[in-house]
Amino acid sequence: MSVTIRMSRHGAKKKPFYRIVVSDQRFPRDGRYIEQVGTYDPSAKTGGVKLNQDKIESWIKKGAKPSETVSQLIKKEKKAS
Repeated sequence: MSVTIRMSRHGAKKKPFYRIVVSDQRFPRDGRYIEQVGTYDPSAKTGGVKLNQDKIESWIKKGAKPSETVSQLIKKEKKAS
């Protein structure tokens, strides 16, 4: 089983809102997931990224691989902290 940390799209048409989730790589993008570890709202004026760093770090230690976009958001949050 290959586990990834990726974004799941929600929200209305032309107004996306993303949940950052841990899921099996075989499941569809907006399908079943193991755990939600954050959110990303691209339309928010103040960044819009909310991450649970402890959960993300524990999943990475267990072998989960973040997608390119999620890894950029993680780096961006670490710089802001």
